[in-house]
Amino acid sequence: MKNFEKYERQYFMPPEVTYDWVKKEYVDHPPIWCSVDLRDGNQALIEPMSLEEKLDFFQMLVDIGFKEIEVGFPAASETEYQFMRTLIEKDMIPEDVTVQVLTQAREHIIKKTFEAVKGAPHAVIHLYNSTSVAQREQVFKKTKEQIMKIAVDGAKLLKELADETEGNFTFQYSPESFPGTEVDYAVDVCNAVLDVWKPSADNKAIINIPTTVENAMPHIFACQLEYVHKHLNYRDNVILCLHPHNDRGSGVATAEMGMLAGADRIEGTLFGNGERTGNVDIITLAMNMYSHGVDPGLDFSNMGEIREKYEQLTRMHVYERQPYAGDLVFTAFSGSHQDAIAKGMSWKDDGKSVKWTVPYLPIDPQDVGRRYDSDVIRINSQSGKGGVNYILKQSYGINLPEKMREEVGYLVKDVSDKAHKELTPDWVYQIFSDNYVNTKPVFHIDECHFKQVDGITAETTINHGGEAHVITAMGNGRLDAVSNAIKQYFNISYELTFYEEHSLTKGSSSKAVAYVGIICNGKVLWGVGIDADIISASIEALTVAVNKIEAIGSSDTCKDARMIEILNYIQANYIDITLDDLSEKFFLSKPYLSKYIKEKSGMTFGDLVKKIRMKKARALLKSSNMTVENIALSVGYQNVEHFNRLFKKAYNMTPMQFRNQK
Repeated sequence: MKNFEKYERQYFMPPEVTYDWVKKEYVDHPPIWCSVDLRDGNQALIEPMSLEEKLDFFQMLVDIGFKEIEVGFPAASETEYQFMRTLIEKDMIPEDVTVQVLTQAREHIIKKTFEAVKGAPHAVIHLYNSTSVAQREQVFKKTKEQIMKIAVDGAKLLKELADETEGNFTFQYSPESFPGTEVDYAVDVCNAVLDVWKPSADNKAIINIPTTVENAMPHIFACQLEYVHKHLNYRDNVILCLHPHNDRGSGVATAEMGMLAGADRIEGTLFGNGERTGNVDIITLAMNMYSHGVDPGLDFSNMGEIREKYEQLTRMHVYERQPYAGDLVFTAFSGSHQDAIAKGMSWKDDGKSVKWTVPYLPIDPQDVGRRYDSDVIRINSQSGKGGVNYILKQSYGINLPEKMREEVGYLVKDVSDKAHKELTPDWVYQIFSDNYVNTKPVFHIDECHFKQVDGITAETTINHGGEAHVITAMGNGRLDAVSNAIKQYFNISYELTFYEEHSLTKGSSSKAVAYVGIICNGKVLWGVGIDADIISASIEALTVAVNKIEAIGSSDTCKDARMIEILNYIQANYIDITLDDLSEKFFLSKPYLSKYIKEKSGMTFGDLVKKIRMKKARALLKSSNMTVENIALSVGYQNVEHFNRLFKKAYNMTPMQFRNQK
C-alpha cells in the first residue's frame, strides 16, 4: 500500500511513564456511567432525532439505569434548547438523575447554555476547548498560553453564571483533542481550570479526557491517563472521566485500560454510535464487567427491546456481530462448536457447575433476553450432529440416540447445502419427520394383537400394496414378534440391534418416542415412532426402519422394483428434486425417465412431485401450527402465492380454508 511514509505517530508520551495500571487484573467495580447518546450520538446521525424521539430515548436511558445523561448542546439548535427546557418544565428528570449539557468556551454559547438549564434540579455544565498541537497551529493560530486563557476564562464565566442562575450545577472540563496534545500541557490546562473552580469534597469537579480522534494503542493511552491521574490538583475532589472514540477500533480497550489507570467515570453511547467510527460502546463495557461477575449497575436484561427502540429512534442498524446485542453473537453454526455448547448445557443442567462455564458462550444468553432454541444453535451446511440434535431436543423434545445423530446430522446438512439456506427449527423437524417418522412407502401396519403363551405371539396386520394381510409370528417380546411377522411376510432377513425410548419433553407429555435401528446387509437403518402408547410407537419406528430395506420392494406384489426405488427417492427428496437429479441418480436419460415414470405411475414427473408436495402440505396444515409461508417453504415452494394457487387448483380451496374446515 503506497503513501504510508506521509503518516507518523501523533501522540505524546508523558514526561514520566509509569505502569501501575498493568498490575491490575480486571475492572472490579463499575464507573460512573454517563450516556452521551442524546448529544454526541445524536449529532452523528444522518437525521438527528426530533424532540419527541429524544424524549422517548431519554426515558429508555433512565429505565436502563443511567444516573447521568448528556442531553445536548443547547446553543447548537432550537431543538436542542427546547429539549432541555421540556425536560425541566415538564418535570421529567427523576430526582436521582443528573442531566449534562455541552458548551464551547465561548461567552455567548456559555450564556445560552445557562439559559437552557435554568431551574434544573441538578446539571453538569461541560466546558471544552481544543488543546492539540494541530488545532493550536492550524485552526486557532494561538500559543499555549492563549489556549489556556480560553479555558480559564470559560471556567470563570461558568462559575460566575452558576452563581446567578437558579439550579444546582457541577462543572466539567475537557481538553478536546487530548490525543494530539502534550500530556503535561493538557494537565497544566486542567489544573488551571481547577484552580478557578477550587473543587471540594461536597462540590466535586469533573475532568474529562477525550480520545477525540483515537491515535494510539490502548496501553499508550493508559500510560497517558495514569500521568493525568497522578498529577491533577485537588485529585480527591476531582472525578476523572473518559470519553473514548473508536477511530482505531480500540474504544473499549482504551476505556477498560483507562479505568485501570485511574478513571472514575465513562462517557459513551449505546452500541457505540458516534461520529466517524463511533464512541465507546457502553453496552460492551458493561457486559464485559458482567461476564467477570461484576454488577455494572445498568440493566440490559431486555437487550432485544433496547436494540429495537434504538434502531427505531436513530434509524441506525445494530450489526449482527455487535458484542452481546447482535443477532448472531450467541449463534453457533459450526458443528464442533454446536457439539461443545450442547455438552456444556447438559453439564450445567446436570448441576455439575454452579458458575456459567458453557463453551463458546461468554454469558448466558437468557440473561439478556435471548433464547437457546432460536438464538444459540442454528442450522446450515456447516452444522453438525450435536447442533441438529440440540434443535430437535429444545424445540420438539426429540433427543436422538447417540448412534443416530451423525446420520441425521449429515442428512440435514445436505439439505441446507443444496438449498443454500439456513434451516429453521420447523424445517429441521420436517426433514427429520419425512425421513424417520412418516416414510412408509412400501407397507404399514394397521393393527397388532398379542397373546402371551410361551413367549409373545403377535397377529400383525400388514397393509402392503393396498391389501391387508394378517401374519402370525412369535417372539421374545412384542416388538420382536412383530419383527418376525414382517420378516416372514417379506421373506427378508435383518437384525434388530438398537432400541431406545423416552417421553416427549415438548408438547403433549402423554406421548412417547421410540427409536429403532436395524442392520441389513451391513447397513444401519433407522426409524422413529411417536405415539401415546409406547408399544405402538415402537412398532411405528420398526415399520419405518424396515421400509428402508431395498429388498422389500421385490415382493410379489411389487411388480417393478426400480419404479419403487424411484418413488422412494422422490419421496425422500421431494423438496428440491429435479428430473436432472433423478437422471443422474438412476443413470437414465431424461427422455426415457419421463416416459418410464408416465408409463408406470400414470403421471408425469412434475405431477408426481406436485402430488407428493400437496399431500405433505395437507398433513402439515392439519397437524401443525406452522404458518402457510413456512409450510410452502418446507414442501419446496419458495413463493407462497404460487403454492396457494397450486393448492387451490388441486383441492378447490385455499390452504387456510382447508385448515379451518371441520
